[in-house]
Amino acid sequence: MNLRIGYGFDVHKFVSKKKFILGGIEILYEKGCLAHSDGDVLIHAICDALLGAANLRDIGFHFPDNDVKFKNIDSKILLKRVASLLSNKGYSICNIDSTICLQRPKIKEFIPLMKQELRRILQISEDDVSIKATTTEKLGFVGRGEGISASVVVLIKKKS
Repeated sequence: MNLRIGYGFDVHKFVSKKKFILGGIEILYEKGCLAHSDGDVLIHAICDALLGAANLRDIGFHFPDNDVKFKNIDSKILLKRVASLLSNKGYSICNIDSTICLQRPKIKEFIPLMKQELRRILQISEDDVSIKATTTEKLGFVGRGEGISASVVVLIKKKS
């Protein structure tokens, strides 16, 4: 069995007057993420991890932030396209392990919804999607509530 590991990371600044989209769902909050797309750091990190594992470069290569067709795009569309690229190269997803780092808002109650949404998009078992959340104990830009980051590790395998 041909197994490959990928790692992804994304960070975005919080700004006023933007929707806060995380893990494919909207979370009511006073701020959202400044980005060319909808700013979903979790999905962006998952995309990068999957692309890296399959040796398909990175999210910026496939969906450049200077291309108007990706302006304000729903990141779920990007994730679907990444899943298709993986499948076309003969890979399937074994599991995804992610950590979201933000001081606020608290997102514990939204994690089950995010898992369901990611499972639906990627057509994998909900048990194969792990989402954890943490803070930086009020240190750095995350601790000051200026932004959010996400780290993701994935395992993929070559289809038989």
